[in-house]
Amino acid sequence: MTTATSRTLLVAPGRQGAYPTIGDALGNAPDGGVVAVAAGTYLETFELAGRRLTIRAHEGGEVILDGTGGDWPVLDARGGALTLHGLTLRAGAAAVRAEDVELTLERCTLSATRGPGLAVRGCRRFTVNRCTVDGAEQGIVVESSSGRIEETNVRNVTGDGVVIGLGADPELRNCTVADCGQRGIYVYQYARPVIETCDVARTGHEGVAVAQQSRPEVRRCKVHDVGGVGISFAAGCAGTIDECHVDNAAPPGILVAAGATPTVTEPARRAVSSGDAGVDDLLADLDAMVGLPGVKSEVHAVVDEIQVNEWRRRAGLSVGTVSHHLIFAGAPGTGKTTVARTYGRLLKSLGVLSKGQFREVSRRDLVGQYIGHTAEKTSVVFEESLGGVLFIDEAYTLSRQSGTGGDFGQEAIDTMVKLMEDHRDEVAVIVAGYTDEMRSFLDVNPGLASRFSKTIEFENYSADDLVQIIARMVTGGDYQLDENATPLLWEYFDRIAKDPNFGNARDARRLFEGMRKVQSQRLRLLGRMPELTELRTLTAEDVLAVTNQGHLGQRLARENREVTRNN
Repeated sequence: MTTATSRTLLVAPGRQGAYPTIGDALGNAPDGGVVAVAAGTYLETFELAGRRLTIRAHEGGEVILDGTGGDWPVLDARGGALTLHGLTLRAGAAAVRAEDVELTLERCTLSATRGPGLAVRGCRRFTVNRCTVDGAEQGIVVESSSGRIEETNVRNVTGDGVVIGLGADPELRNCTVADCGQRGIYVYQYARPVIETCDVARTGHEGVAVAQQSRPEVRRCKVHDVGGVGISFAAGCAGTIDECHVDNAAPPGILVAAGATPTVTEPARRAVSSGDAGVDDLLADLDAMVGLPGVKSEVHAVVDEIQVNEWRRRAGLSVGTVSHHLIFAGAPGTGKTTVARTYGRLLKSLGVLSKGQFREVSRRDLVGQYIGHTAEKTSVVFEESLGGVLFIDEAYTLSRQSGTGGDFGQEAIDTMVKLMEDHRDEVAVIVAGYTDEMRSFLDVNPGLASRFSKTIEFENYSADDLVQIIARMVTGGDYQLDENATPLLWEYFDRIAKDPNFGNARDARRLFEGMRKVQSQRLRLLGRMPELTELRTLTAEDVLAVTNQGHLGQRLARENREVTRNN
């Protein structure tokens, strides 16, 4: 009885009984076959569709597949399974491009004068182990794929070293990314990679940049000697930054934008983070927000008063009691939560609060289901918020007028009034909601209004403000608007601002997400890999497709009403 083994075809030019070219061997190789290539340089490129093959170097020596003279990949595979072992691929356009392939690269060296060294798209499983990308426009590009990249070096790249996007979730472990003209590792569009024990160095921009709703886990990585910040998370992104070291990077070293929510575990050594910024830097961040001139002025006034009081105290002068509790009144989507976070960091920087952490709660977090339960829940929330800011959104829903029989919201208010007085120097409470409803809310307890130092009004954003907000979202997400899109955005915002359910920046966020979805659908129908400019550009047609065909204004109004009911 014999055991079947994979058939091996030898490629060795000039050797009797061997194939003279790799192409000849591939033409005769069965599925599951192995093409063993003798040392030498082969001026060949290949397109493989639905094949299951292994191509490997034979008996040592360097095997070079040279496609530098062509404007296409050295190896372009679609479908099937492909293993490359011990090969050097030099390309004009891309060394290896794989789509919907079970791909394995072992001990290969890739280079490309134009395009990526390796491009992986739509692959359910791929492995890159102990490989090198040395010289390319992008090092490794992974989109809509799952797999592993281990002990691999990416260097001498004119653009980004490693690009992970379109929902991809590969694991990068023990890799080195260095000498990149732009970012070391760029994670975008809902990607969820694990980046562990990697070394990122000498990049023109950020070491690791995360954008467009991505959620990476960055663990025990070292980022150093980079032109931008070490690690950056854009608004809307989450994930973890766990025990990472950042050295010799642009301040603040690790940058977490407002609206980003990664969990950050302190490393042994790290540059100053955005959470440790000084008063002037925090006020500069506040002033950089779009619109809100009245809000900025009020916060500046609060900071000025706190600072002068501290100077008076040091001079031995009397200082009156100052409450740090505030009321934020205005419609949803006007920046109340963002300003509240900044306020907490300001109070910490000024020495008023010990931690400056931010805790956002709503009615469901404070109100219990039986007598005594509400006081207990509210007390626990307060204890957990000591040293920081307690932000109670839609606070008016706690009042009896907004409830029904048997409601315990009033118990939460009564408990809160006492705790605000008992802990007035240990916590800053901010209650937020619509202007008219907040006035009624203050009437439900005689001592409630006196607990707050002032009310800050948040006005609706103008059409100009909203266009500026969405322009920042576009830039932050690595997109760009074509020149005809901006007037359409202004006309749309000017129109919906008159709607009673107008959602301000929330509407801008939904419009931006809608434009991205329309663009994705449009590009998917091209039948080819889009060019970089196409991937970045949001067109006037994308705006119209969302604002006109989708009747976005009506849909947003329905969504806003639903959110209000759920709260």
